[in-house]
Amino acid sequence: MTAGPEAQGLRVDKWLWHARFFKTRSLAAKAVTGQGLRVNGQRVTKASAMVKPGDVLTFAQGEHIKVARVLALGTRRGPAPEARMLYEDISPPVLPRAERAASAPTRPKGAGRPTKADRRAIDALKE
Repeated sequence: MTAGPEAQGLRVDKWLWHARFFKTRSLAAKAVTGQGLRVNGQRVTKASAMVKPGDVLTFAQGEHIKVARVLALGTRRGPAPEARMLYEDISPPVLPRAERAASAPTRPKGAGRPTKADRRAIDALKE
C-alpha cells in the first residue's frame, strides 16, 4: 500500500496560506524564498519544502517574529477560526509600540546629523 501525499506533508507556502499567515500563496512563497524560514531550526529557502504535524516554523511577519507549531495540515483555506486550529502560536510576547519607542535611543532636537562615531554608538546600542 502506498502512502498518499498527505502522509508526507504539505508544501510550506501552501500551509502558511491555509493557516492565514499570508493573504495570498504567492506572498507566502516570497516570504519563504526571500526572507527565509526555519522549520525545526533548519533554514528553508524553497517554498516546496514539506511540513508535517509537530514541526515548528519560525518566520518574520512584518515587524514581528512568528513561531508556530503545526498541529494539522488542512485541506483548504477556510475561515479564520478553522485556520487557528491548524497551529499553536508559541511566539514570544510582543511589546506594545509605546514601550518599544521608549526603549529606542533618541537624539536631542537640532543636534544635526549623527557623526560616524555617533552612528557606531547607536548601532552598538541596537545590538
